[in-house]
Amino acid sequence: MSAAQAPRLDPATLSRARVAQTDGPSDEERLLAAEEARIGQWRQVWRRFRRSRLGMTGLAILVVLYGAVVFAEFLAPYHYTTSFTEYVHAPPQRLHLGGAGLGLRPYVYDLTRGYAAQGLLRVYSPDTAKPIAIHFLVPGEPYRLWGLIPARRHLFGSPDGPVALLGFDRMGRDLLSRTIYGARISMTIGLVGVVLSIVLGAVLGTVSGYYGGTIDHLIQRFIELLASFPSIPLWMALAAALPPEWSSVKVYFGITVILSVLGWGGLARQLRGIVLAYREQDFVMAARCAGASDWHIISRHLVPGCTSHILVIATLSVPGMILGETALSFLGLGIRAPMTSWGVLLEEAQHIRVLTQYPWLVLPAVPVLLAVLGFNFVGDALRDAADPHGR
Repeated sequence: MSAAQAPRLDPATLSRARVAQTDGPSDEERLLAAEEARIGQWRQVWRRFRRSRLGMTGLAILVVLYGAVVFAEFLAPYHYTTSFTEYVHAPPQRLHLGGAGLGLRPYVYDLTRGYAAQGLLRVYSPDTAKPIAIHFLVPGEPYRLWGLIPARRHLFGSPDGPVALLGFDRMGRDLLSRTIYGARISMTIGLVGVVLSIVLGAVLGTVSGYYGGTIDHLIQRFIELLASFPSIPLWMALAAALPPEWSSVKVYFGITVILSVLGWGGLARQLRGIVLAYREQDFVMAARCAGASDWHIISRHLVPGCTSHILVIATLSVPGMILGETALSFLGLGIRAPMTSWGVLLEEAQHIRVLTQYPWLVLPAVPVLLAVLGFNFVGDALRDAADPHGR
């Protein structure tokens, strides 16, 4: 058949042909679907998570903060109780590089103390005649890494004088060292508290959604009762009820339990909704018809189906725990001396005189903000990765 004799297609037919070619999945989409079907669920979640820039940024922030938790003794130049009485409320020392006859070694200048306002206010100025060279992996105060390994090496320091890149507090203690040690309390109290909240929320939420009826009503009304109280006053009342003779360790675990007991309601309600949808699914009905017990159905079918959701909720709940401990310690009802946390450090900076004369004492608020942002970024990215079609 010649070109002149070939049938001519009208524009509508050509349009339908083009739509038919583009409606189906492309070769790339088919290959991607086959690859996702071949790998496991958690590897799929990790691949989707890595595509989120905010998620990876938040993960990097958390890695740095928890690195400070694990290696606090090594990273901090001094112990959090070490005091330099001649540097009370001294400002941060400016870091210099090159000059002062020290080559490329970083250094700070020593501080000279004076008085102003008729001798009522200390003022400090750098003494350019006394540079303090900063050494790395320098021997310093002895410590036990993780409470087990005796060591003396610190990441940085100087044998020539004190180095305080974030300044000194009202007792002449290095603020950087106290901030690093404070991360150990503030960052771990969130994890421990979330673990307890997950146990309570997962068990009670699953039981409430699976059994329903009177059990469901009792659990939900109890959650509503807890939610009806304002958080801060309730935290304050329970924290104030802790015996004053308790040690710092007991107070730490007491605050953790308080935050956990008050924080499981949201997770329980969300899991209840998921379990209500799952319990009528075919796989649950098949297990029930096969004679499976309620415990088998809950532990082998319902809870694993909620694992990704539990992980996301747990990640998003940690910032609330950190802020809760910070708020209680800021109000003087949380962690007690000699232990330190970010809330304890901020409690010292709540007076207007401190904000106007010693503003560097507010710097511990920066890691609090970074921790909250890091957990929120990771939680949002995990939620999108675990449920990519639910956005």
